[in-house]
Amino acid sequence: MTTPSKTGPAELPLAGEFPQVDRAQWRRSVEAVLRKSGVLGEDEHHDSPEDLLATATYDGITISPLYTADDDAPAAGFPGIAPYVRGGSPQGSAAGGWDVRQRHADPDPALTNREVLADLECGASSTWLVLGDGAVPIDQLGDALNGVYLDLAGVVLDAGPEFAAAAEAYFEVLDVQPSAAIGNLGIDPLGVHARTGAAPDLDAAVELAVRTSRTHPKLQAIVVDALPYHDAGGSDAEELGCSIAAGVTYLRALTAAGLDVTTAAHLLEFRYAATADQFMTIAKLRAARRLWTRVTQVSGAPVAQRQHAVTSSAMLTQRDPWVNMLRTTLACFAAGTGGADAVTVQTFDAAIGLPDQFSRRIARNTQALLLEESHLGQVIDPAGGSWYVERLTDDLARAGWAWFQEIERAGGAVEAFPLVRERLEQTWQRREQNIAHREDALTGVSEFPNLAEKPVQRKPLPPVATGGLPRVRYAQAFEELRDRSDAQLAETGARPQIYLATIGPVAVHTGRSTFAANLFNAGGLETPAGSVEDFPGGVACVCSSDKLYADQAADAVAALKKAGAKHVFLAGSPKKWADTGADAFIFVGCDALSVLHTTYGQLEGTK
Repeated sequence: MTTPSKTGPAELPLAGEFPQVDRAQWRRSVEAVLRKSGVLGEDEHHDSPEDLLATATYDGITISPLYTADDDAPAAGFPGIAPYVRGGSPQGSAAGGWDVRQRHADPDPALTNREVLADLECGASSTWLVLGDGAVPIDQLGDALNGVYLDLAGVVLDAGPEFAAAAEAYFEVLDVQPSAAIGNLGIDPLGVHARTGAAPDLDAAVELAVRTSRTHPKLQAIVVDALPYHDAGGSDAEELGCSIAAGVTYLRALTAAGLDVTTAAHLLEFRYAATADQFMTIAKLRAARRLWTRVTQVSGAPVAQRQHAVTSSAMLTQRDPWVNMLRTTLACFAAGTGGADAVTVQTFDAAIGLPDQFSRRIARNTQALLLEESHLGQVIDPAGGSWYVERLTDDLARAGWAWFQEIERAGGAVEAFPLVRERLEQTWQRREQNIAHREDALTGVSEFPNLAEKPVQRKPLPPVATGGLPRVRYAQAFEELRDRSDAQLAETGARPQIYLATIGPVAVHTGRSTFAANLFNAGGLETPAGSVEDFPGGVACVCSSDKLYADQAADAVAALKKAGAKHVFLAGSPKKWADTGADAFIFVGCDALSVLHTTYGQLEGTK
């Protein structure tokens, strides 16, 4: 970088006035901080102190606190050139941004039509239309798409097992030249199999896809939907491996039916979940393109993967749903940065019911803001070159490929379904434990809940397919307890309560009493606070500092039990305060869900 001067441009060395540092110096600084925080003892030494700050993903990938040029990863190449890690086209999304795709599932065709037109007039560029049971009737597809210019706005169908009937209905509606038709018929029998457990009708899917390739060359036919694996609680690499296995199954069937690899691959679009973990989403989309390129390369023709990113259903909450706006904004940013070709931002109330006009507008404008104001679509692969992102992309690609190979060894996407179900269940169990211990925080639900929030009311969602993989939401266990609290409020006029018995002045107990209130509120429990002497009965939690605990905690617990306390918690370490006589303890990292269930049990007399 240079600056002008009277004698000519002068070099401006960035950070040139700062002393040179190396990793050894950084490690010494880290050690000092860890000693100060108590993680390391005063005289304790650790060869790699950064390991103490590292975390592991659900795929076993280590996330380090620092990445440097020493963290090797394969060259990402260039946009538009295999392995397409940096994007499927040379210009990336700079030619106008990604495809803004809005989802519609209201069973009223007239209302859906108004919503579709409003979306397309206000920033959306394509429509994702759910058809069939509980959604838009297939025989009224024309009404739902009345006034839509089908050669300008692509339509992606989602009819589940009724894909053939939906495709025929769409062909009847098409009022453009076959060569001008765009969008996707949404054929995905493997996705239906994952959702319902029903045997996939691959023959019918392939026959329809082959016919489409010959009559409507720009119209894609098949969606490789990875959302069922994500919605079952699966990890990012598991989502990748399952999607590649499904894609390979479709590719084999299409080429066996007479299509060449290039034509067959162009019929497929892959659908992935985008979450609020922005770096993981960016790396997942980049890794997915790399993996699919490997498949098509060895098949004889490298083809870029076309991607549709959808903000995660599993991460959405019913409680404090306004926070979902923040989650979906992060997810949309990650999807755009990761190079998705199309992005769907789910409405903030999608976990509650069908969206209203306001929530649809917010979802639309989330993408409009990122594209029009933040200009995110004008930069090709902005995360490229980051040592962290490149390493994470490589780690995810390797983990996803290993899982894909395991599925292939078990017979492929269909035959390996029992293995897939078992693996996803194991991951969900680990995720459930982290959620219960609040290691995976859920803002507005497990952290910082608002018991006074007014519930959002919406029309009910269409019924979801069952019989295959489960659909989970990360917040569901805490929200079930909140529902339990609401039911008691409606029945009795009061919520269940736990009394916070505080010791000492506010400045002394506020840290732990605030922590305790946050934890118990997450389960719908009100937390009136006061002195031990004012305990009104029921269940109590003692809150104060370690200094006051040493002299007064045991007496406080005894006094509460003498006053009839059914159960006494203490906010503090069970190792340090086990001799106080408290029945249980709450602390950072404790099993919050277990604590909440215990409290309800004691209040209701079941424990």
